Amino acid sequence: MPKVSRALIEVANTASNLTPSPIEPSWIIEGNPVAEASLLAQSADKQACTLVWQCSEGKFNWNYDYDETILILEGSIVIENDAMPPTRYGPGDVIFFKDGARAKWHVERQVRKLAFCRKTQPVLVRFAYRVFYKINWVFYKIKRKLSLARKPKSDGLLSSG
Repeated sequence: MPKVSRALIEVANTASNLTPSPIEPSWIIEGNPVAEASLLAQSADKQACTLVWQCSEGKFNWNYDYDETILILEGSIVIENDAMPPTRYGPGDVIFFKDGARAKWHVERQVRKLAFCRKTQPVLVRFAYRVFYKINWVFYKIKRKLSLARKPKSDGLLSSG
């Protein structure tokens, strides 16, 4: 996995070097799908990342323990689960998998995707964050009003002496 910098702007390329990213063997249904991935960027708190991933032909299950949005760059896949019939996707299609989703993947032709992954926080952590954010926002507004109140008001005219 490449070292991720703390720069405010990072640049990567989806043609970056991929390394083996094996599919859980018990998830494989048919074939011998070979998966590879490359981490392109990661948030400072390591709760979100962007990666490029590719996989050869085969069928397998996938269980999501994070939110993942994908953009198919190349290839063809069919995805299905209990709530939706088999549906074919190809280049340009965007799919969102929620934390807890389960999907059956059928990679028809080697697929390459750009993935945006985000770890979801427990309900209490999300609630605490929203409260913390709201309190900080209120203090920011109060501080701003106080600083504006201290500035002398100018009539905008230059005084002549």
